[in-house]
Amino acid sequence: MKRKLFCMVLCIIMVTSLVTGCGKTKSTSGKGSDKLIGVAMPTKDLQRWNQDGSNMEKQLKEAGYEVDLQYANNDIQTQVSQVENMISNGCKLLVIASIDGDSLGTVLAQAKKEGISVIAYDRLIMNSDAVSYYATFDNYMVGTKQGEYIKEKLGLESAKGPFNLEIFTGDPGDNNARFFYGGAIDVLKPYVDSGVLVVKSGSVDFEKVATANWSTETAQGRMDAIIASYYADGTKIDAVLCSNDSTALGVTNALSASYTGEWPIVTGQDCDIANVKNMIAGKQSMSIFKDTRTLASQVVKMVDAIMKGGEAPVNDTKSYDNGKGIIPSYLCEPVFADATNYKELLIDSGYYTEDQLK
Repeated sequence: MKRKLFCMVLCIIMVTSLVTGCGKTKSTSGKGSDKLIGVAMPTKDLQRWNQDGSNMEKQLKEAGYEVDLQYANNDIQTQVSQVENMISNGCKLLVIASIDGDSLGTVLAQAKKEGISVIAYDRLIMNSDAVSYYATFDNYMVGTKQGEYIKEKLGLESAKGPFNLEIFTGDPGDNNARFFYGGAIDVLKPYVDSGVLVVKSGSVDFEKVATANWSTETAQGRMDAIIASYYADGTKIDAVLCSNDSTALGVTNALSASYTGEWPIVTGQDCDIANVKNMIAGKQSMSIFKDTRTLASQVVKMVDAIMKGGEAPVNDTKSYDNGKGIIPSYLCEPVFADATNYKELLIDSGYYTEDQLK
């Protein structure tokens, strides 16, 4: 009897010790998560998001934060699940580059309920009152610079034309795509209306020139069809407005495969390695350089200010309405790179090495 009683007491002590120990472990983990930042990126399929994610993680860690960095493989439900897990795992702030700007309303309502601040990264999250801030490059200016590049290179102000133009922009679910498109079209549309620029495919409206998921393959397929229908006889394409490098890569692939006319002006954005190589080879005319290190650095400043109980630094409180109100934003300035200045912008700055561009 005494032995049984002793065993029971011993078991109680062991169970109590185990429970207490678990509690202590959980408490320690919770304390460690006081500086845990969730970073949700859309995909690893595009070079730029890998750079954004790694730059963000590196700089946040250097600033003393823990980082939960996740990529969603361009799958909306995966990103929703990742953000849910970040919230349940104790992230104190979320930085999110959304796949679809309208897809995160429910999960972000949960973040707001938990008092978690949300910074929309590069892509504005739409129709959610949980978005605290927005950090991006000046997206309208990106499009403006692309349009002005075409305008200058074709000499549209003084030339009578006609010049043949085709247009490729980005994913319709990415709010930025409309800003890129809008900036460029505001420059070029007057010349389309006057007949100086001619879009032989007839595709000018955003819905007709949008490219789902910014897909290189989708852009290439559409350009193949345009060449076969309108330019197979060698008719010259003077310019192709591409909103980013993945669509530009698809366009240049199609041009290389079946176009027999004089090579056109081709714009882009992001300075992806393959596209910089195309610039050097004369297959792409320019690309907008958005130094992700600059954007990451600015976001770290915003995170730090919020985590210390202050307000994040912003420089725009008018431009970006997500359907629930104006989102205070910080806009970094983009610049364009071409064959004349890419070394200064990309190599001398340490963004790439010369070996990467060989």
